[in-house]
Amino acid sequence: MAVEQYGEGLDFTPGVEFHSGILCAGFVNAHSHIELSYLRGAIAEGGGYAAFADSIAKVRDAYSEAEQLSAIEDADRTMWQEGVDAVGDIVNGETSFATKSASPIFYKNFAEVFGLRVCNLERQRALLQYPNTSLTLHSTYSVQDAPFKEVCNDYAEAPLSIHFLETEDESSLYRGEGRLHEWYGKVGFECDFLHYGSPSERIVECVPKDRRVLLVHNCEITEQDIEVLTDHFSAPISFALCPRSNAYISGVEPRSVELLRKAGANINICIGTDSLSSNWSLSMVEELKMFRNIPLAELLQWATINGAKALGIADKYGSIEVGKRSGVVCLSGVDLDNFTLTPHAKARRVL
Repeated sequence: MAVEQYGEGLDFTPGVEFHSGILCAGFVNAHSHIELSYLRGAIAEGGGYAAFADSIAKVRDAYSEAEQLSAIEDADRTMWQEGVDAVGDIVNGETSFATKSASPIFYKNFAEVFGLRVCNLERQRALLQYPNTSLTLHSTYSVQDAPFKEVCNDYAEAPLSIHFLETEDESSLYRGEGRLHEWYGKVGFECDFLHYGSPSERIVECVPKDRRVLLVHNCEITEQDIEVLTDHFSAPISFALCPRSNAYISGVEPRSVELLRKAGANINICIGTDSLSSNWSLSMVEELKMFRNIPLAELLQWATINGAKALGIADKYGSIEVGKRSGVVCLSGVDLDNFTLTPHAKARRVL
């Protein structure tokens, strides 16, 4: 494919297609759980994170394997049609890999490690047989210290994708306060990592400074957290925002957006959709509509090249350049006078 500029007469050239809207590179969805697509609509909105986690545990075994596979295939097909080239996908089992092997979408798979009583680390190691798969950590509040450190120091060439400060309860836990602390006490969970003092301090104490890290959600991240993290890591830190998931689960917004935008060159903001268990769709455009006061050109960077950088695939995806594999997406429903997305904006794959 070549990108060229034409003068007069283009409309008479054979084979020319006309598209109403703007063209951009294919999207990179930096954070999703496509294996949970069968839970679309199964969990009530607005109950908060604890209710959401409890609901998943209750409903996830109520669906057949055929229903799960069909939902995964449909989600993959829809993402491709809507212009997604690559996905950073969390996996807890094998159900999504058959679809991925036949998909035109590139998947960077993160086999998620978690467990306070029994850790699933050894079970997740079995998933490393699949292409483009590495271990990651669920969060700073759901993995005991030894396996946390083991994953941080293993597979150093791959990024870590960690759910981070989605709620204030994550920080409160380290102070022995809040709803998460109370819930852990009721169910008998003991944490051997609270001595780090905060989620951000745990990360910098455990993760090598030259490792690439993708932190997901970031609703409650503070200026101090950003300073602690950026002072430690030598490579830019990627922060994935999933605003519609946060709205679905808790009705909150990622209030850290302006902090991240002002934080400097060591910050890479990208976009994720999370899963259909906590979202109405996996549409990247619908995620971008949540950021009403940010220039569209900046948002498109978040949704394309920044996501590719976060997943370590910017040499192949994220921008329309010679030698890359990026697709081309047409965004319609754009206010071209103000260069903003209207409520009716949508994306369609062109190439």
